[in-house]
Amino acid sequence: MDGEISTDDVHELIETNADVRIVDIRPQSQFERGHIPGSENIPFHTLPQRVSELDDADRVVTVCPLGKSSVQAARLISSYEGVPADAHVESMAGGLEEWDHELESVNSPESDAPF
Repeated sequence: MDGEISTDDVHELIETNADVRIVDIRPQSQFERGHIPGSENIPFHTLPQRVSELDDADRVVTVCPLGKSSVQAARLISSYEGVPADAHVESMAGGLEEWDHELESVNSPESDAPF
């Protein structure tokens, strides 16, 4: 794991169309209520079985509500032998609670809470 990245830096990566995979580790129902644009949902409990989906990633940022579980997810991803040795794997500091940019919704939310 390469440490943490700020929410502003993640926003800048998105704005500049950087080659980054943003992995939201919340359950699918929470992801559907709102998520970072362009992020993909790999719930934490499925990550060990699905980590191979990140084999081609040069940079991965993990995201969760508070920025705690995403640290563990980043460690798991960076320890996986299929992820390139020179890949950058980071956790978004502060999680979605610190994300002050707009969240994209998959479905019409019944609640205003993004997670």
